[in-house]
Amino acid sequence: MRLEPREQQTVALSFGLPMLALIFSMAVCAGLVMLSGASPFQVFGLMIKGAMGSQFALLETLTRATPLIFTGLAAAVAFRAKLWNIGAEAQLYIGAVMTAVLGTGLLPLPWPLLWPVLMFSAMLGGALVLSIPTLLKTRFGVDEVVTTLLLNFIILLFVSMLLEGLLKDPMGLGWPQSKKVIADAQLPRLITGKRLHLGFVVAIAAAVIMWVIDRRSALGYEMRAVGHNAKAAHFAGIPVNRVLAKTALLSGGLAGLAGWSEVTGLKGNLTLDLSPGFGYTGIVVAMLAMLHPLGVIAAAIFVAAVFVGADAMSRTAGVPSYIAHVMVAVSLLAMVTAIMLTRYRVRWR
Repeated sequence: MRLEPREQQTVALSFGLPMLALIFSMAVCAGLVMLSGASPFQVFGLMIKGAMGSQFALLETLTRATPLIFTGLAAAVAFRAKLWNIGAEAQLYIGAVMTAVLGTGLLPLPWPLLWPVLMFSAMLGGALVLSIPTLLKTRFGVDEVVTTLLLNFIILLFVSMLLEGLLKDPMGLGWPQSKKVIADAQLPRLITGKRLHLGFVVAIAAAVIMWVIDRRSALGYEMRAVGHNAKAAHFAGIPVNRVLAKTALLSGGLAGLAGWSEVTGLKGNLTLDLSPGFGYTGIVVAMLAMLHPLGVIAAAIFVAAVFVGADAMSRTAGVPSYIAHVMVAVSLLAMVTAIMLTRYRVRWR
């Protein structure tokens, strides 16, 4: 068996294989549900109802999807240029740190000025974190997969130190958490009494902006060229290292926005469990979206619906909610295979 590059990628192939990948994932998970002694139709029905069966469930799904859109965009932007950013978790936490430091009253600004300042600060923090591995990659050839992955653990330990020291809330009854951000720094809820906040609108806007940059700007063209073939791009006169540096700023900044939205829109302060793995799940979202910025929105909502629906389903059907992790993992593997088959043809000898 060998793989041959396809001369042409048809629209039917580009959309058909990913759909088959999702159907295959559902079939595999249905088999696992049957092994646990439950009905797949009942389980999947309960998951859909738990994720979208009411206004509360739908809003919870969109709330869970908000940070996933940011981290999914961060991964998609970086991967498009073959910059393997595995450190969105670290960039998210640094964005949250910047928000917690500046948003607790350090800057006496009204909300029309405070919001953009906090957003820019969070983006800057995330961008600087990713700039370190990118610099090591371009200057010394260090593998960014290793450096970005290790930075996740380093930053988490750094945040833990801050929450036990400089940023610890003296009124927090000993819990490792920062002070609450002031009222002018908090994002309003889109619906009174619900958890969905303005960060979701910002995430949608970010996806649209990244699509415009990807398809309608010189930087987007350069990023795609570097991703396809860095040597050819360099030969054509594209400054590869400069493009990677700009990609790192965009990718890290988007991940930093995830930390900003969680602190100002949902949690209100910085804690060590701010993210249950949004940075890692963002990679899954980006791959399910086939690195398309607008596709990230749909992929993030799908992944969020799986997790929210699984939580509701497990309480009713008695099936462990870990089936959600299996479903997302199988979907990722199937989608990666589908992406490969859209670009290559299998030849049997």
